[in-house]
Amino acid sequence: MNTALITGGARGIGLATARELKEMGWRVAILDRDGPELARAAEALGDVLAIEADVSRPEDVARSVDQITSGFGRLDGLVNNAGVADFGPIRETSFERWRRVMETNLDGPFLMTQAFTDLLAAEGGGAVVNITSISGLRASTLRVAYGTSKAGLAQLTLQQAAELGELGIRVNAVAPGPVATKLAMAVHSRDIIDAYHDAIPLNRYGSEAEIAAAISFLLSDKASYITGQILAADGGFQATGIGLPSLRQP
Repeated sequence: MNTALITGGARGIGLATARELKEMGWRVAILDRDGPELARAAEALGDVLAIEADVSRPEDVARSVDQITSGFGRLDGLVNNAGVADFGPIRETSFERWRRVMETNLDGPFLMTQAFTDLLAAEGGGAVVNITSISGLRASTLRVAYGTSKAGLAQLTLQQAAELGELGIRVNAVAPGPVATKLAMAVHSRDIIDAYHDAIPLNRYGSEAEIAAAISFLLSDKASYITGQILAADGGFQATGIGLPSLRQP
């Protein structure tokens, strides 16, 4: 039976991916540093391995390898989803804020993939999916740390694909556009929501389940000849560039 580990699995896209993979018959482990939320997610999912750990801490990463090895004995898929969103002007982004974003969004996927390489390669080659962002593909205001971390993760994906392919490990990334998570809907004003709708060709936010479907595809054997790709699951947001919404009116 295929097995997968999802970081940041206690909520949002990570939780939706865990649910999707379980429905596909995978054994699933979810990792999160928020212990209470992790426990609630594990209870809701049922029959999952829950690992409380921080992906930015090498000692936690090493412990997670031990837990997966003892719990599953193998690993076929790794989803590097854990991330920190910190938005603010460049002049107000302290180095401490910058490092807080980088250590989770970029250091974490580096540490996790490196630590699990041997286990992923052991069964002939598994798959890694890094969760970047449309903010790593196109610049936007207030995202100096977040956008830069996600752009770095996109390049890390290519580096990992180029080197780990020799071990049979595929590495791809999904770059979500605006997604209707509970957090986003709580902080996005009506003006922001309307502006996103105007800028997205599909004229709506994506859902967590839609992003999970893209991740699950890249983990599956249906994507067996796909590696080193950044899949923008964004409703066409990247394709519109900086086009004026008013010119798109019929």
